[in-house]
Amino acid sequence: MTTRALVLGGGGPVGIAWETGLIAGLAEAGVDVSQADWILGTSAGSVVGAQMALGRRPEAMLHAEFAAAERAKEAQAKGPGKAPDLMPLMAIMGRRPPAGDMPTDLMIELGQLSLGAQTVSEEVFIAGFGPLAEEQPWPERYACTAVDTASGEFQVWSSQTAAPLGRGVASSCSVPAIFPAITIDGRRYMDGGMRSGTNADLARDHGKVVIVAVMPPAFAPMMMPRLEAEMTTIRDQGGDPLLLVPDAGSGEAFGMNLMDSSNREAVARAGFAQGQAEAARLGAFWG
Repeated sequence: MTTRALVLGGGGPVGIAWETGLIAGLAEAGVDVSQADWILGTSAGSVVGAQMALGRRPEAMLHAEFAAAERAKEAQAKGPGKAPDLMPLMAIMGRRPPAGDMPTDLMIELGQLSLGAQTVSEEVFIAGFGPLAEEQPWPERYACTAVDTASGEFQVWSSQTAAPLGRGVASSCSVPAIFPAITIDGRRYMDGGMRSGTNADLARDHGKVVIVAVMPPAFAPMMMPRLEAEMTTIRDQGGDPLLLVPDAGSGEAFGMNLMDSSNREAVARAGFAQGQAEAARLGAFWG
């Protein structure tokens, strides 16, 4: 039997909303990708993937996303918050090679940016992940990604590593300069998206690989060369990748800043509609 992998890429609160809606829309149309043999999450995708691997149903995840969007609206009504400034991060990311790995010196520079930022505490950040922050076993079919801030070394957290689930997911979501680096076994880790927005090449041992990439049209020139290289790696190992990116409706709902959570409901609804529209294509592939 061909094994099936689901790869969920990074993209901030907007990415969580879109991926949640997309997966729920697919499930509503009869294609339940939460039953994948292996789920890999990076940053936003680590949150969505962990919930699915723990057995949470896509419909329940969507309702929780709507509730989170409502809370964000209420917070916005009390006083509009300032969207995070991504310019320091993007200035470094803009210097990476189009298709190759991030050079170690740039990765270490990102680590220094992460460690030097003024952010909320690790404890406050981890607590924001709700049930994922509670002590519970690591799902066997789930992994997420992070990067060591000191060495720039890439890290994959799984049931075979010592990371608690909440800290592993939080480290995968630790966007440098926005969120705190997360301490695990005495070292501090940042967002796995610093290596790649999807890290899809890690799924090269699986037969069918669905890659969900939070790629607004403006990001395509930066992201596609790396994605193409990762899909080539999968094909070279005999696997078959299928890429899902935001359609026109989803891209329009995203806005300009993936870290801006003020429009999460519209993004989730756009993802849901796209999931329903993609169900026939994905169902034929997924089997």
